[in-house]
Amino acid sequence: VPRTRILDLLKVQCRIFSTIYNPDNLRLGNKILRQRLKGPTLAAYYPRRTATFKDLKALYPGYELYDAQEEDRLEHI
Repeated sequence: VPRTRILDLLKVQCRIFSTIYNPDNLRLGNKILRQRLKGPTLAAYYPRRTATFKDLKALYPGYELYDAQEEDRLEHI
């Protein structure tokens, strides 16, 4: 069977099954690109961000709140 006929058959097969036509067997990275994205899974692993001291200070500007970590940082500077 001539090579051109096999390549034509491969083209039709790729079109039918929605795969990549790569007769030269080049490394295109399609295996990696077909994988599911890992970002949402990794983001769901970490707990959601809770309220910080800055958030509390912004919510209640009239109150005088004491932030020990900020005081230590200022003292160190």
